[in-house]
Order: sequence, then C-alpha cells, then structure tokens
Amino acid sequence: MTELPFFLTRRSLLAASAAALALTLPVGPGFAQAPTTAAIGTVAEDTAIRPFRIAVPEAALADLRNRIAATRWPDRELVADQSQGVKLDKIEELVRYWGTDYDWRKAEAKLNALPEFVTRIDGVDIQFVHIKSRHPGAMPLLITHGWPGSIFELTKVIAPLTDPTSYGGRADDAFDLVLPSMPGYGFSGKPQGTGWGPERIARAWDVLMKRLGYKSYVSQGGDWGSVVASAMARQAPAGLLGIHVNMPATVPVDVATALNNGNSAPSGLTDAEKAAFQSLDNLYRKGGGYAAMMVTRPQTVGYALADSPAGQAAWIYDKFAAWTYTDGDPERELSKDDMLDDITLYWLTNTATSSAQLYWENNNNNFNATNQKTADISIPVAVTVFPGEIYRAPRSWAQKAYRNLIYFHEVDKGGHFAAWEQPDLFAAEIRAAFRPLRQQKYSQAD
Repeated sequence: MTELPFFLTRRSLLAASAAALALTLPVGPGFAQAPTTAAIGTVAEDTAIRPFRIAVPEAALADLRNRIAATRWPDRELVADQSQGVKLDKIEELVRYWGTDYDWRKAEAKLNALPEFVTRIDGVDIQFVHIKSRHPGAMPLLITHGWPGSIFELTKVIAPLTDPTSYGGRADDAFDLVLPSMPGYGFSGKPQGTGWGPERIARAWDVLMKRLGYKSYVSQGGDWGSVVASAMARQAPAGLLGIHVNMPATVPVDVATALNNGNSAPSGLTDAEKAAFQSLDNLYRKGGGYAAMMVTRPQTVGYALADSPAGQAAWIYDKFAAWTYTDGDPERELSKDDMLDDITLYWLTNTATSSAQLYWENNNNNFNATNQKTADISIPVAVTVFPGEIYRAPRSWAQKAYRNLIYFHEVDKGGHFAAWEQPDLFAAEIRAAFRPLRQQKYSQAD
C-alpha cells in the first residue's frame, strides 16, 4: 500500500468512500454495508463500539417476493433420491412458502431483541451480539458460526448458556456470550481486498474480546467456526484459555493422502476410523461440488446466487438436507421459518459471493490435522462429536491431533448444525467441556 499524503485525513477518506458507496448500495440502519478503511497501523482506526439495529427497507422485501413469483424452474430430477441434488418438489414448496407466508419482520425482531453492536477491526465493520449473563462471574465465550450458517443458528443456545439454572445447569456454569458475524457474512462489512482468511479473523476476534474488556475467555466453533477457533488456538493470544470444536481437524496424514488420491482406506484402521474414512470419501466423491466451486470460482457462482432467490435457497437447503441428522429431511429438526431466516439473511445482505470468498481465501482441507497444524496447538482443546456431522471424528484421531485434549465426548443426537438442531444438548456439552477451565482466573467485562 502506498503511503497516504498527510493532508488526506481519515475523515476525508470516509466521506469519499461513503459517497461512492451510496451510489451502489441501499441505505438504512442495519442494511447498507459500511465502507472499508485502511488496516490498523496505516490509518488511525475508530475503535468505538456502536449500537446496531436491523431495518431492512420494505422495497427490498417487495423485490424479493417479485423475484420469487417470477422463478423459472428447471425440469424435475431423474432419480428418486437426492443424488442429483435438491428435489424439485422440496424446493418448490419452500420457495412458495417464502414468497407467500414467510415474514422477515419476525426474524428481524428476533435479532433486534438482542443486544447488537458493531465495531471496526482491521478496516472492516464487525457486527456482533453481546449477551451478559445475570449470574456473577460468568465465563466469557466467543462462538463463531459457519457457512451456510449465521448468528441465527446460535440464537437457540443463548438462553441455556447465559442462564443455565433455567435449563438444568448450575449458576457457576454461566457464560457471557459474544456472537460475531464473520467478515463478508450477515451484517458485518465485506472486505474490499484479499487476505481475510481464518488466521486474520482469529486475530480480529481476539481484538474484539479485548475491546469488550475481557482479559481472558474461551472460544467455540463448528464448520468455519471450528477453523477460526483452531487458528485462535494456534496463535494462543494472551487470555485465550481454551477452545471447543464440533468439527475437529483430526484426519491423519496417511488417511488424508488416500482420500485426496481417491484410494481405498489404509490398512489397520479400527471400525470407527473406517466409518470416518467412508464418510469423508462420500463427501469428496459425491458431496463436495459446492466447496470446489467456492474454492475456485466464488465470483462465478455468486452471479447466479445474487440474482435468483430460488437458486440461493436451493444452494443452502442442499446443505441443510445433507448435514442435519435427519436422513435428508431437515424439516424434522428445523422449521421452514428457521431455514428461511438464514437464507433470507444471505439474500438481503447480498453475501453469497462475499461469504464464498472465505473458501477461496482458505483453499485448505479443514479436516486434515496436518493442514490445520493441530500439532502447534498447546492450549486446552475440547471436542464433541455429533452423529450427523460430516464425519464422526474417532477418539483415536483426536488424541493424536490435539496434544492437550481435555474433553472428548460422542453424543447421540444432532448434526453439523448442532447448536441449531439440539440447543439444549449443545449447551450441556459446552458447560461440561469448559468446566475444568473455570478454576483458572478470567475477567468479566464491566
């Protein structure tokens, strides 16, 4: 980056950026994405924490309904199962409901009932929810969502985690929660340059926690949240006491090599390890097309997703069907409104492309212990394995991957979207996983 002339102040930069942005984006509190400024260290950055409220313009909702009404549908699939993708009757029904009965204002009110904020970190506005427990001495916990998730997938665990006594827990199991939207997701800002991968997000999250006044805390995540939490653990910033993940990177190098080369499983695997290999082999052979597209061509797929509500809905619903613990029928665990809250958030914020760019930035195997450098993690790690996860990490692999594994538990319900599918079970796992760390000192924000 070239050096800025001394007379080009931050105020003039922001004014110029805002003027340019107003030409292309809708305006309104909680809708327009804020412009990006230079990174920390080049131009002084506003560190204020500002209240945030979502107010999507009615015109945007009318446009969505009009586009849904004008959907041109493809021909029906040629098979009786979902091997060719989302079945036409399933997505037609969901999109019909979306255009006629779904009410975004209820979803908007659900989020606006929470304490929402925004703050600028490394040039990007980060929108987040910060809920303080009523119980004194609550442990600060940052939870990172994944794709195609959002803060919506975490809303059901807020009460069980912040008020455990109402959900079968103890007062000393309480957490303060910080739930950020990743850059390029939801109502957080969209990076205007490359470089926003998991490592950078991890550093930003530590800045966020320290800015909120927490000198020590724990971190949790599934999907991309697991990758970000693992990056935080590798970086081991002062005050990070430990992490919990529900999509761990445990795959050994020989297994990863066999999977990448399309070979059969290595000899000597246990039954649990063989099952894990088979699940990943199925993903790579039959279910990984979405990731290959976003890793290599996020911009190309973005044109279709940004222009077609039905396309956006099918793109996300495909993962709900594949990754919930429902045998391909996500409505067994998630209501239409649940799923459409999330899908509509991606549509209204036009974040199909910006969220997919995280795949392009990372371009890495998130299950591979070597690629995720788990050997570099020395702080405590806790793992919960849900039966409907993309693969069920065997205890043997987890013990090899994490040298400071303090908790490992396999549960009998829930899938990839564990906090959304089984909020009470998820909350119980988080309480149990971090209980050993509560004896350490941590600070609560004022």
